[in-house]
Amino acid sequence: MGPTASGKTRLAIELAYKLNGEIISVDSALVYRGMDIGTAKPNLREREGIPHHLIDILDPSEAYSTGRFRDDALICIDDIHRRGRLPILAGGTFLYFNALLKGLAELPAANAKVREAIEAEAIEHGWDVMHEKLAQIDPVAARRIHPNDPQRIQRALEVYRLTGVSLSALCETPPAPLPFRFCKLALAPINREALRTRILQRFLAMIEQGLIDEVQALRSTGTLDPNLPSMRAVGYRQVWSYLEGKCRQDEMIELGITATRQFAKRQMTWLRKETEAFSLETEDPFLLEKALQHCARFLEN
Repeated sequence: MGPTASGKTRLAIELAYKLNGEIISVDSALVYRGMDIGTAKPNLREREGIPHHLIDILDPSEAYSTGRFRDDALICIDDIHRRGRLPILAGGTFLYFNALLKGLAELPAANAKVREAIEAEAIEHGWDVMHEKLAQIDPVAARRIHPNDPQRIQRALEVYRLTGVSLSALCETPPAPLPFRFCKLALAPINREALRTRILQRFLAMIEQGLIDEVQALRSTGTLDPNLPSMRAVGYRQVWSYLEGKCRQDEMIELGITATRQFAKRQMTWLRKETEAFSLETEDPFLLEKALQHCARFLEN
């Protein structure tokens, strides 16, 4: 686990080589086909023959839920185990990690009519007002969900309107424990400034590699809009705005870097809650050795 630009992909591949493993992506953007540059998706050469799962499984016009990730991940874990290999889960979508490790409550399926009604209210009044409405019916969820997170605000309101019970109340029942032990590794740069620098360098590299052309190709399909979960991904949202003429290219780059840093900050907040995870530093010259030593100790117990 770790924030964006921390080196998770490289370490996961090296561990897979050493431990006879296969990698399961824990990333809400890597599931989408055609979104390669802006997600830092490892290409076939970079994967070095290591099987990767839950990458390129959806069209960007489709939605992917936390519940579906959990189901897919558990299927992958079971399949990899049955073939005598080690599942290595790697990514930075901590909501997915949390759902996998702690489980999910039985929630109602998405309802298109209810979602459309909430979306219409948000267009008329703004998502800040919708967040205030959420605070009235589910203050616990409102404290957890940021006012600028329309997808999760919408889902929490939808659950309440469908069931008459708050999302927080429905999530109180603990799920049955999984039949696995998890060895948690937390990877991050040694300090905040190092992470900020890595994010700056990576976003500029993405622009040079053709991120703008990638988003333009996605827009040209005519099947996407900026409100889809895929296009709300960091980087894609800013480039889409640039292509619509809402900002200059230099402004888009600055907005993209800032949004990525804010995203990484939220990831670090999640990571600090993982008190059982073994901490590793991105810049450590003995990174792989230390990770392997910890895994060996874990397997001995």
